[in-house]
Amino acid sequence: MNVRRSAAVLAATVAIGTATPAVAVSPSPSPSLPSGLYGSSDPTYDGVWRQSLALIALYRVHAEPAAATVDWLAGQQCESGAFPAFRANPAKACDAKVMVDTNSTAAAAQALSAVGGHGTAVTKAVTWLKSVQNKDGGWGYTPGGASDANSTSVVIGALVTQHAPVSTIRNGAKSPYDALLKLSLPCADGGAFAYEPDKKGKLTANADATAAAVVGALGQGMVSVKAGDKKNAACTDAARPTPKDAAANGSAYLAKAVAKDGHLTSALPGSENQPDYGNTADAVVALAAQGGTAAATGPLRWLERNSAKWAEQNGPAAYAQLILAAEAGGADPSDFGGTDLVKQLTATGPAPVTASQDDSGTSVWWLVGAGLAAGAGVGFLLSSRNKRKQP
Repeated sequence: MNVRRSAAVLAATVAIGTATPAVAVSPSPSPSLPSGLYGSSDPTYDGVWRQSLALIALYRVHAEPAAATVDWLAGQQCESGAFPAFRANPAKACDAKVMVDTNSTAAAAQALSAVGGHGTAVTKAVTWLKSVQNKDGGWGYTPGGASDANSTSVVIGALVTQHAPVSTIRNGAKSPYDALLKLSLPCADGGAFAYEPDKKGKLTANADATAAAVVGALGQGMVSVKAGDKKNAACTDAARPTPKDAAANGSAYLAKAVAKDGHLTSALPGSENQPDYGNTADAVVALAAQGGTAAATGPLRWLERNSAKWAEQNGPAAYAQLILAAEAGGADPSDFGGTDLVKQLTATGPAPVTASQDDSGTSVWWLVGAGLAAGAGVGFLLSSRNKRKQP
């Protein structure tokens, strides 16, 4: 469900052709933040992504966003239907210098589908995504890039908005599910998903990719994810595994990974292992999507006890992730370890204001921008969709 992307890291990866591990980066406040944007940090690498997550999270808890926030996101779309991570001048037509990507496009399609009233924009985004589907049925972060589990999964979430079976979206004979199955590991290797094969074609278990791929393999997305009813049993190899088999095995891997400490761990070269809050939130969603709310209780309770400072430091996307985890896991986002996540998220952007009823007794809404509050920045994003190895 909640597929987090480090656009900054990925941009560097594209430039040098190698995987670059995520690092903690101090957000750089932008001197000219767009009105309507959630958060106060430079949106260059994550504007569309964090805006999309915020709108989806508010939709999931039935909270009304300010109209300006939706308008800002819709205005980022290029004529082709694709979205970049951010473009400072939406009035200027996109050209070859505007770097569009599958993750921003798929997340925005899901967000605009959720808020409603943007059917044409959503259809154009999905049509563009279909046009850049790889021959193996999947997607990479950049159009034509090697398929990876994270990008393929977030695109599946966008495809679901069109109410067409994911299995029918094909490039030749291959569907998105074929791409995910190709990235799933046998039980001897834990049953997880890999992000993508290395240069020698080897697959390495990756908890981040697994959390995303479990939801994708179940045919769900950030907007549509719901609690499942299948137990997270031990990994089982099948002669001809189905997407649901792979999802069950991936869920079993995640359950084992969080069993000891209650969370996933970030292992960055040259630094001590630390709790990975964002990927733990993703794991909660994946465990709940497969096995129901009870399957996600352990890591969800850990997040309730420990994630407040992380979310405060990392801003709107982090709050959105926790809302999505709480909602999927059966917790109350308005009282998550004593924190009202919805209130905190709303405070990072222009908040809607409710007017009194008119003379006829009909409720009228005025949505006005209240200015940008001091939300923290892209630290969340820079802990995310990279190719680092997970336990």
